[in-house]
Amino acid sequence: MARIAHIKLQMVDLAPKVKRTDAIQSFVSQETPLVTITDTDGAVGMGYSYTIGTGGSSVMRLLSDHLAPRLLGREAEEVEAIWTDLEFHTHATTVGALTSIALAAVDTALWDLRCKRAGLPLWRLAGGAKAQAPCYTTEGGWLHIPTQALVDDAIAAKEAGFKGSKVKIGKPSAAEDAARIGAIRDAVGPSQEIMVDANQGFLRDTARRRANALADFDLGWLEEPLAADDIEGHAELARIASMPVAVGESLYSIRHFADYVARGAASVIQVDAGRIGGITPWLKVAHMAECHGLAVAPHFLMELHASLVCAIRNGMWVEYIPQLDEITGQGLVIENGMAQAPEAPGIGIDWDIAEIDRRSVAEFTMNLGEGV
Repeated sequence: MARIAHIKLQMVDLAPKVKRTDAIQSFVSQETPLVTITDTDGAVGMGYSYTIGTGGSSVMRLLSDHLAPRLLGREAEEVEAIWTDLEFHTHATTVGALTSIALAAVDTALWDLRCKRAGLPLWRLAGGAKAQAPCYTTEGGWLHIPTQALVDDAIAAKEAGFKGSKVKIGKPSAAEDAARIGAIRDAVGPSQEIMVDANQGFLRDTARRRANALADFDLGWLEEPLAADDIEGHAELARIASMPVAVGESLYSIRHFADYVARGAASVIQVDAGRIGGITPWLKVAHMAECHGLAVAPHFLMELHASLVCAIRNGMWVEYIPQLDEITGQGLVIENGMAQAPEAPGIGIDWDIAEIDRRSVAEFTMNLGEGV
């Protein structure tokens, strides 16, 4: 083993590749904190997390002031102990989005380092369940897109080999949402999956009516129909809805997921490594889901989640939303709609270090024995 000797913190700001709108917001910017950890043997691991436009500077200060200094001198292989210590150190601000996002950047860097030292890709070191996983695309399903364009995108995705498409819902009337989804179903046929996402946009009565209005379209799932902290509402809806209910992108703790699972409030678990605090808690949630017979279909971060979905037996889908192309070399390989688990040692992301350095809008460095 080797101690952590050097830490570099950076943040880059990435614009969305297409216009992205849903029932409650527009995705205008991806602030991307990056953590690079070097150990005393010279091995390097790099991790990241993200926001969708706000909070990035706060995440960077959490990292530089409270988390990264506590890493210096630690044994890099003790990932579980480090994660636990850092969470406890910030217990006054957990469970919360900013702290979990900061923890995620550290934890993914430590896993990258661990995998590289072991000479293994993440998907193998974390479980090795399968070498590929099916993709669905969200990139052509945003709420502002006209119905015919939704149909055209879903057809193109099917022809490209994607196994499903996800469409945002939340139009003023249930009839309008149903017409859009019905047009897609007619176009792609019964074998192609269609998922819908409300992005927490409904109250309980509206969610029930939308679920009923969409019942005839054999949906893969209804995602985030209610506010993320409304466990009782999701449990009630899950009992009556004809389609699975998917939850997770807006949950920031394994305990949040435990509550949902215990109440039967979700049947598709969308745990996001960039929001729950990294790979360490992600795997705990994924295995908990398996123990309860639940599928895992993580939100966003396809470049990281492809490896994690392939690591576990109940990994169901990878969500296709490309976002790291501008700061990476070779991107995620998709063949006939199947994400291929990267084989290079590490978390599977080919970072373009020169481009990251060029785009960095904030930077901190610290060395063992020196501090920030």
